[in-house]
Amino acid sequence: MKYRLYYWPGIQGRGELIRLALEEGGARYTDVAALPEANGGGQAAILGMLAARGVSRPPFAVPVLQAGRQLIAQTSNILLYLGRPLKLAPRDEHGRLWVHQLTLTILDFYVEIFDTHHPLGDNYAYEEQKAAARRRTRDFLARRLPKFLAYFERVLALNRAHAPWMAGARLTYADLAMAQVIAGLDYALPRATHRALRRRPRLRRLHEAVFERPRIARYVASGRRLPFNNYDLFRHYPELDH
Repeated sequence: MKYRLYYWPGIQGRGELIRLALEEGGARYTDVAALPEANGGGQAAILGMLAARGVSRPPFAVPVLQAGRQLIAQTSNILLYLGRPLKLAPRDEHGRLWVHQLTLTILDFYVEIFDTHHPLGDNYAYEEQKAAARRRTRDFLARRLPKFLAYFERVLALNRAHAPWMAGARLTYADLAMAQVIAGLDYALPRATHRALRRRPRLRRLHEAVFERPRIARYVASGRRLPFNNYDLFRHYPELDH
């Protein structure tokens, strides 16, 4: 199977969680955003796919994974689909549901991180909501960040396999997603993240272990991994990092 990934050009966003899974799983895939528009890629191809007529089960938004004739949308849904063929999920149903549950929780966390700098919504520029962003971030750093990190640290502690992973002895797509969120937090709120992770050694180890994986390390070194930037879901505004 060769896959096609549709996600907006110029940002990692939720598409990066899919890319990390495809890279770690050694999948053959085309990143449509990276193709020139003259070669059927870029934003025009993404908009064309979303607006295409004659699709009986149309996706609402990207990321979208094309697998054969299927168009699969929603980040957690795509990862659930890829877990088995890429060997990034447990074989048993109980384990698969646990990894899916963890990923859904990670994506809840992801949304709350975005809301720190855009609490009024992304139709307003950051400069139009600075006061609300400061208030939202204070609450996030005081209550929500430690609550999420403490939960995932506990999940790691409860893993009887004594591996750096959250679900058993083998890496899953939930571990990749968690490592990506930690990397994004380190970009967006480096001071607060460093402080919060001091007492979470298992999360620090998970992040390190993911980015030490040979295929992930090659992907990062290849230049194909887009850098974090302030057009993305993780954004760095120094005045929010306290």
